[in-house]
Amino acid sequence: MKTFQSRLGIKLFLSYFVVILVGMFVIGIITNLTTPAAYARHLLFMEQQMGGSGMGQGQGMGMGQGEGLGFGQGQGQGSGMMGSFYQNFRNTFNEALVVAVIAASIVALAVSYVFSRSILAPVQVMKNASLRIAEGHYDERVEMRGEDELHQLAGSFNKMAEQLEQVETMRRRLIGDVAHELRTPLTAIKGSAEALMDGVLPASAETYSQIHAEAERLSRLVEDLQELSRVESRAVQLNIHSADSTSLIQTVTKRLQHQFDEKRVTLTLSLPHDPILVLADEDRIIQVLTNLIGNALQYTPSNGTVTVSIERNKNEARISIRDTGYGIPAEHLKHIFDRFYRVDKSRSRAHGGSGIGLTIAKHLVEAHGGKIWAESDGENKGSVFVFTLPLVH
Repeated sequence: MKTFQSRLGIKLFLSYFVVILVGMFVIGIITNLTTPAAYARHLLFMEQQMGGSGMGQGQGMGMGQGEGLGFGQGQGQGSGMMGSFYQNFRNTFNEALVVAVIAASIVALAVSYVFSRSILAPVQVMKNASLRIAEGHYDERVEMRGEDELHQLAGSFNKMAEQLEQVETMRRRLIGDVAHELRTPLTAIKGSAEALMDGVLPASAETYSQIHAEAERLSRLVEDLQELSRVESRAVQLNIHSADSTSLIQTVTKRLQHQFDEKRVTLTLSLPHDPILVLADEDRIIQVLTNLIGNALQYTPSNGTVTVSIERNKNEARISIRDTGYGIPAEHLKHIFDRFYRVDKSRSRAHGGSGIGLTIAKHLVEAHGGKIWAESDGENKGSVFVFTLPLVH
């Protein structure tokens, strides 16, 4: 019984076989119930064709006065002969029916086996593939032909395997990137400390300032990782309400104006006179704007320009941050919001970025129901980052 409950192939095989047996059983019952009446009707028709004389009179009398099937108590030699003839016919019919049932059962066994195997085979393939994926072989896929439900299941299975492979790839890359990012400031701190102990570096304010700067960089990285973990797991609680998007932009640009002046990069605003009200968490959108405008400043050389603008577009506000900086090659645009992704690793690390600010911005914008993307005409042709927020109706 446990084997029957645990094996789908046995269930399918027996289900096919039981259905066929039930059908043959019903055929046997119905034929035995309908054969006497049909036999009598055909004999009566034959008697009428022969003119109703001789043996036919005995037949008619036997069937007319018989009980049950009309052949057991018929009168006269004719009726007795016809009753015996019918009994022999019935025995012959039952014998042929038994042989037919046996032959049909054998054929049913073979057909049930073939059909159950044809259905079970792709399920077995997916079972083996799932075991391979469980062992860490995320490149495993199943090949299916057809358009039925099993084919659709195989398609869903392959899509799931592809997602798992991407997640595993991102996990490994994240571990490597985090280790690399942590190693850089830790190496600097350790080297400075050893130099101080050996007397190579003087115990001056400048030395301590360098160590403190690396510690601050390490602290920012850890905070960014914690923030990324929260936004990716959707653990961030948003306080969404009506907010003036133009006021939020002005708040961020005032905070960053000093950094723009130090780098000699021009910051310009293109804002409408009337406020544009959006549904947003003000603190989180300020965080997004700070990341995007700060990123534009980071990748724009001196004497460049960063322009922040906003416009209405149907039921949403579209905020753009355009720069005249290094630009983004086309092959990098689709990865620009990935964790720790850098178009130019050496240059971005020199600027001290953690590499996950854009990823955090992307998750926060999507949590508001908006979209975010980047555009660029190519290297050294500047870039523009655009995100949308729903308008207040």
